[in-house]
Amino acid sequence: MNNGFYQVRVPDATDYWVEMVKCRDACPVHTDACGYVNAIAEGRYEDGYRIARATNPFASICGRVCGAPCEANCRRGDLDSPVAIRALKRFVTGQHGPETGDYSKHREFGNKLMLPPNRGDYERIAVVGAGVSGLTVAHDLAQIGYKVTVFEADSEPGGMLTVGVPIFRLPRDLVRHEIQAILSLGVDLRCNMKLGRDFTIQSLRADGFRSIFLGIGLPKGRKLPLPGAELEGVYDGMDFLRAFNQGTPQPLGRRIVVIGGGNVAYDVARSAVRPFEAMQKGEALAEMERGEQVAFDVARSALRISGDKEVHVVCLESREEMPADDVEVVEGDEEGIFLHNRRGPKAVLGENGKVTALRTVHCTSVFDADGRFNPVLDEAQVEEIQADTVIFAIGQSSDLSFLAPEDGVESNRGLIKVNPETYQTTAPDVFACGDIAHGPRLFINAIASAQIAARSMHDFLRGTRTDVVLRKQWKPASYTMAEGWQRTGRENPPVLESLKRASSMEIVEENYSEFEARRQAARCLRCNVNTVFDTSMCIACNGCVDVCPENLIRLVGLSKLIHDGEYADMAAEALGTSREQVCAMDPVELDALGGVMMKDESTCIRCAMCASRCPTHAITMKHFDFYRECVSVPVQNSKILYTRGS
Repeated sequence: MNNGFYQVRVPDATDYWVEMVKCRDACPVHTDACGYVNAIAEGRYEDGYRIARATNPFASICGRVCGAPCEANCRRGDLDSPVAIRALKRFVTGQHGPETGDYSKHREFGNKLMLPPNRGDYERIAVVGAGVSGLTVAHDLAQIGYKVTVFEADSEPGGMLTVGVPIFRLPRDLVRHEIQAILSLGVDLRCNMKLGRDFTIQSLRADGFRSIFLGIGLPKGRKLPLPGAELEGVYDGMDFLRAFNQGTPQPLGRRIVVIGGGNVAYDVARSAVRPFEAMQKGEALAEMERGEQVAFDVARSALRISGDKEVHVVCLESREEMPADDVEVVEGDEEGIFLHNRRGPKAVLGENGKVTALRTVHCTSVFDADGRFNPVLDEAQVEEIQADTVIFAIGQSSDLSFLAPEDGVESNRGLIKVNPETYQTTAPDVFACGDIAHGPRLFINAIASAQIAARSMHDFLRGTRTDVVLRKQWKPASYTMAEGWQRTGRENPPVLESLKRASSMEIVEENYSEFEARRQAARCLRCNVNTVFDTSMCIACNGCVDVCPENLIRLVGLSKLIHDGEYADMAAEALGTSREQVCAMDPVELDALGGVMMKDESTCIRCAMCASRCPTHAITMKHFDFYRECVSVPVQNSKILYTRGS
């Protein structure tokens, strides 16, 4: 609430305290990052995995490639830098996750409270697409009494995990293990089965599947309609990544330009730097077959040092506006990628049907005054970048050619039309979520939407309604902050040396040592521990104000608050007068009558000095413990009704 002087909020019964744990609140599946990070800090690694796994069937994969909205919202970032939450998840999943070869903890530690409480009756469910959303639906429904069959168009499951994420970022063995852990719940997987080619929605219905889930993603890339886009040597970024990750890379030249400023563009560019293009030309193929990686790395390093290969990234945005993660841009720069900001592609130039250059013009602005994407180009500032390969990495698109009128599934602007609260399509027995329903988002968003879709499919078949309720309690806080926690800086996980990275397919990011993992985890500010004020016991001695090392507690006079009508009414009620009389009072006189104790939550380090200093114990440290649980409610009380199939 903006009162003209302070942004003020009075804590309510629940929402305020939930939102204080910003990492957990920002996570689409509400993973208790605070819980597993502190478990790591205390050396309780199995507990850490239990917490990290609880609401996320892909915890190990998210420990490697999650976009980490938890970190973007981590309150430690208001002080210096966020806690390295994603990398700490990787540390603990590496010890207890399915990548160890043991799937029992993955099965055991899943949070059953987030599954509908009533079971299915072994109805057959068809899941189309073995990507993140499809496998999450299969994971949930298989546990509550449904016979789930997953149909995958490719030769192996994973979707974007295997065809989109470069192999140097995400180990394929890890992906296979985490998927196998889900399949071990009793899920039937059928690969090389493409919707529209090998089966249809109607044929699934005819085969007895009672409900169908579409998790087909956005498999196609997008090209700009530029002059020369049809030339030999121009590729779609998604096709390039798919071929690269399958070990059958498309032929590349020595000068490669990637168009785009997001993470996919950097996935493409960093893949293009790596040695597959040398392999396809027969250079060092024998060495690779004999396993002589070192010899190949030396040859590849010499190639880059000689300047014989260049990879450029061209994007409209300034460096600050780029949607790509900072780590991608920094590591790309270390690997020799040239970045051209504020450049808009104008035309692909060529000779004899082959690419020779990309013509670009200066981009003066990307967004208009309302923040909408509306690039403005200065045609007078032209730059041509020599190239024999141009790759578009500017977005993804769908392939809905499988849809037939009798399916009853409608689309809108290339996406499947769904109820945003249930992910039910216009065909009552068909559900869809993930990128095909809401456009490209993070893996963790696909997982969250799939969990909702699974509950909705269950409710559709059972004629029930499942709601998610919040359970909460306050407990005395018992904790010890590690020595020097407020001074410890963020250290990212170690990465391979840049020349070695660009010369091999090895995983770029290494794991924390146990010492460093515990040290980094100890930076957590324990946002689920709160300073709770009992105003009836406060004597306004200002002891808490004086002792706070962050200077975030203030005793504020009423004159600073009455600029907001709500606070003026509160002051008038407390003083037994009217708002008009309160607002007309002299500020000094008004401040003498009363004030409000304020705390800036954004920088509190949970040192508890205010609580220990308070002579009346008006301030106490308490732990706000909460979790979510699925409950079944009567259909007549439901806001969303399902139309069941015959």
